[in-house]
Amino acid sequence: MRRARIATLLLSAAIGLLVLAPSALARSYAGEGWFGETSDKTITLAMFIVIGFFPVIIIVFSLAQWRLDRRKHLKMAAARRRAASIDWRGGW
Repeated sequence: MRRARIATLLLSAAIGLLVLAPSALARSYAGEGWFGETSDKTITLAMFIVIGFFPVIIIVFSLAQWRLDRRKHLKMAAARRRAASIDWRGGW
């Protein structure tokens, strides 16, 4: 049942894209995109932004992962200390 639903969804999305593609290609804006008329300088600056974006994202995600790993290891160390403590063992 679930596979049939996913297959139907993918098939309808593909048909929708195929129906809309000819109208997208039929429009003519004299070479202008969403940003307007672009020059070499505009493209170069946009690509520098893209080049800078990926290292920044990698650094941010790496720092977040480092913080999460640090918290995990601190929790594990605290659990080991509690397990080794006589006060936390329970019993009489």
